[in-house]
Amino acid sequence: MAKGNNSGKKFNKKRVIKWVTGIAVFLVLVFIGAGCYFFNMAIVPGQKSFVSNGTVAIKKSDPLYKEKMWYKRVKKQTWTETSAKNNYRLVANYLPAKKTKKTVIILHGYMSNKENMGAYAQLFHSLGYNVLLPDAEGHGQSQGKYVGYGWLEKADVKKCAQQVVRKNGKSSQIVIFGVSMGGATTMMTAGLKLPSQVKAFIEDCGYTSAKNEIEHEAKVLYNMPAFPRFPLVEILSGITKLKAGYFLGEASSRSQLKKNTKPMLFIHGSKDTFVPTSMVYKNYRATNGPKQLLIVKGAVHAKSIEKNHQLYSKTVRKFLAKYVK
Repeated sequence: MAKGNNSGKKFNKKRVIKWVTGIAVFLVLVFIGAGCYFFNMAIVPGQKSFVSNGTVAIKKSDPLYKEKMWYKRVKKQTWTETSAKNNYRLVANYLPAKKTKKTVIILHGYMSNKENMGAYAQLFHSLGYNVLLPDAEGHGQSQGKYVGYGWLEKADVKKCAQQVVRKNGKSSQIVIFGVSMGGATTMMTAGLKLPSQVKAFIEDCGYTSAKNEIEHEAKVLYNMPAFPRFPLVEILSGITKLKAGYFLGEASSRSQLKKNTKPMLFIHGSKDTFVPTSMVYKNYRATNGPKQLLIVKGAVHAKSIEKNHQLYSKTVRKFLAKYVK
């Protein structure tokens, strides 16, 4: 009887191991499949349900209607460049100002494009700046297969700055400005060795890292608890490395800001839940150059200029007056 019971225990143990192994393999396959799905959602350009896509229509009810219509009607030049990594064709609008060596490079957000940056273009142009508005890789008129969350784009922005120097001369003074993903790109660009003509940076509602932002959105948009959120983001990061060439954690504003010694203005809305307001304080602490922080009371994501245009414009003007002559 005892011998028969031992055989049954061994048989049951094998079944349990086989069952557990099967479940483990199944879960791995499920996570890999989910990772591929989220790769297409987050990293491959295209229509997205969770953000505005393409050019947003201008409505008369828009508080920035005049500024946006000015941009739509103003005469523009077309500049082109090639991406730093894959030789993609990048397209930008250029708005020259009268008798100035000052130029701002304006960077748009995720799945947006240069045409949506009219209010910012009008602001800087009114301050006497030439304005260069590039479409990031895979956005607008620019070629590209993947979204780099600032990590791939930073080298393209450096090339834009070099292009400004070639076209406008060595006496150029350049400011780099961006909103949302463009803000993160601005911060990541700040960690590069840039032309000496780059004098200052302004970032508006950029995230601390692509990984932090995607983890946050997985929680908010999908109500995803810590598990399976953590392994899923790690798998997504691995797929992104294989296909796009970078880990999500590499795309870090904070790590790049630690290398920066040039002036930077940080702007964020107090009610931003898409890129949590808490992220701006971490970014602010990370930079090693002169810095200033503006929290716009009541502003949600990427709406600070709309919520308080007067304060926004005044702060930008005073900040730039200190560092760009």
